Amino acid sequence: MNKQRRAEIQKLIDRAEELNQDILAIQDEEQEYYDNMPEGIQSSEKGELAETAASLLEQAADSASEISQYLEDAIQ
Repeated sequence: MNKQRRAEIQKLIDRAEELNQDILAIQDEEQEYYDNMPEGIQSSEKGELAETAASLLEQAADSASEISQYLEDAIQ
């Protein structure tokens, strides 16, 4: 792999890592929102939606992290 492609991939790695951090920040906010709900609301549809959103955001962050790792492996 040439230097130019490595540099382009490094930019993608940086973007994936930034995306991961942004997603995790939103996931933390959503999880905090859910955790601070009264117990009765947590078990309601509203609570279940917040819990699902937090879980899906965590999965999205994990996926962004995987992308970053694959790209790092590609330039080694």
